[in-house]
Amino acid sequence: MKKLFTFWRRKDHTHHPTQPGYNLRDKDLKKLHKAASVGDLEKVKEYLQLKKHDVNIRDRKYRTPLHLACANGYSNIVSLLIEKKCKINVCDSEKRSPLTKAVQCANEDCATILLSHGADPNRADLDGNTALHYAVCGQSISLVEKLLEHKANLEDQNKDGYTPLLLAITENNAKMVEYLLKRGADVNASDKNQRTALMIAVNDEPTNLVSLLLQQEVDLSCQDIYGFTAEEYASFNGFTV
Repeated sequence: MKKLFTFWRRKDHTHHPTQPGYNLRDKDLKKLHKAASVGDLEKVKEYLQLKKHDVNIRDRKYRTPLHLACANGYSNIVSLLIEKKCKINVCDSEKRSPLTKAVQCANEDCATILLSHGADPNRADLDGNTALHYAVCGQSISLVEKLLEHKANLEDQNKDGYTPLLLAITENNAKMVEYLLKRGADVNASDKNQRTALMIAVNDEPTNLVSLLLQQEVDLSCQDIYGFTAEEYASFNGFTV
């Protein structure tokens, strides 16, 4: 029976937030994109003053200069582009907004500027991940806190059905799990296979996450798509809850 659960190990999650940053090739970049991507503030100013360069110009992957500045952490350029009335919630070919890129790349200053100017924290990318998913995956409680202060949805699910809490469980990040629970995350939320946080936590081996979750109002009667409960998950793995 234990083998039944091996294909659900953490390493196999298809829609986990992916590697940050962009792979850029100079020949694919417009002048304004290139200047923004390397943090050349004076060049960005020059190009915008000439008025020959649209502040919202896109490259082949639909990225704007704001996307590249956010991905590379150039908060001064982010501020300038916003001052020049760039679009803040525009998305690239992977449906990632500049805020998503800033959070994905752990550039908190850029994220803070965007949020203060009305960036939408609940835009989901092609995998269904929001900025909050990326902040959780990046293990940044301060970014998570900032996003929640700006009305990020604590229960948004990605294509695997993971809420930020479930993602934190798969990352075995006890501090993040504890923080999300304190902020009101649903401990009984389930993924696309109807697995709860407790089921995921006990699937590998007992950890402090299990103890932490059992202190919450967990529903031990919840079943996954095969009819198994968290107690049965634990039993198959050689321990009890």
